[in-house]
Amino acid sequence: MSSAPAIRKASLPALTGLRTLLALSIVFFHFTPPHMSAVAPIIENGYIFVGFFFLMSGYILSYNYADRVNMNKREFWLARFSRLYPVYLFALVLSFQMLRNEWSARSHTEFWQGVLLTPFLLQGWLPNLATFWNTVAWTLSCEMMLYLAFPYLIRVTLPRQPWKLIALFLGLWLAGMVPHVLYLIFNPDHLSAPADRYTATYLMRVLKYTPPSYICTFLAGLILGQLQSVLTLRRRERTAIAMLALAAIGAALYVFLPSLPYVLLHGGLLMPLFAALTIGLSGVNPVASLFAFAPLVYVGQATFCLYLLHFNALVLLQSNHITEKLHLEAYDPWLSYAAVILLALAAHRFIEVPARKLILRSFGRKEAIVKNEVAEGALSELSYSQR
Repeated sequence: MSSAPAIRKASLPALTGLRTLLALSIVFFHFTPPHMSAVAPIIENGYIFVGFFFLMSGYILSYNYADRVNMNKREFWLARFSRLYPVYLFALVLSFQMLRNEWSARSHTEFWQGVLLTPFLLQGWLPNLATFWNTVAWTLSCEMMLYLAFPYLIRVTLPRQPWKLIALFLGLWLAGMVPHVLYLIFNPDHLSAPADRYTATYLMRVLKYTPPSYICTFLAGLILGQLQSVLTLRRRERTAIAMLALAAIGAALYVFLPSLPYVLLHGGLLMPLFAALTIGLSGVNPVASLFAFAPLVYVGQATFCLYLLHFNALVLLQSNHITEKLHLEAYDPWLSYAAVILLALAAHRFIEVPARKLILRSFGRKEAIVKNEVAEGALSELSYSQR
């Protein structure tokens, strides 16, 4: 069955700008720069924004495709593959040197499992291999599962009343928190101290990296996209929602997070606040204008590349002492950050976009390509993380 006619949706530049800030927070979380005490609570808790990306992924897909109930599954999957896989493959090739570290750190069985599974985006299903080869690429295992399910999920009839959608969102949020609450209560790993970012037990890796852990977050994003389509918010109302969400997130980061369990935070404890900010920025208002600052939006178009490339690129820069060899170590780590951002922008322009067009033209029908371009417009979902 062919897809319903695509309708060009209003672009959401504020969310694109927000993605830049979230991606940079994750970069700084992994590689923390000096003299950042003023924003230390944001950087030290950057891991919580990975869940935010999954929420926004579901939100953008729902916003973009909700009116295409009879969407062609093959067209959708080809569009997702063409957007994600070329850069994913480029990241693996670029970081081929990392396999030497994997060979030294793992058993031969695990190593060859990782080599076989990672190119097929399956490493995230084995907790101990989730971070194989490209540490952050486990998110793509999650995304691909969610993308496979999306054409079926979008056909589910949802209520149109905002209060029912909000209740459904909150229900999914609470359901997604259940495994993390149970872990906190029963402490199945018998930890002698509270779990933190360095806790790497098998069950903790299940909660942190495996695709089922993000189903509820993604579904909550789909519900949020439906909520956006039925809400009739005025400019001042969106402004108030965005400001209140930012204030609440700021209070959480600077006041409450030090006393909250890592397991719950990683499990999406702040997701309602992220959802409120997403709704607040999905319209024209003064707060959205700040996030739609042109440089943020420009980099935001390449946040998938930035997320996927940053970890191994920075490791390789450091391990090969590139700035020292160039006698530029006095400008590091900022020079390395700038190099990685430029690499991401180049990968977006010269790999992601051309490869996507080539794949769609080679394997997609002409009318499907046109509809995909119209439907997606300036929108793109991070995976990365995003996408």
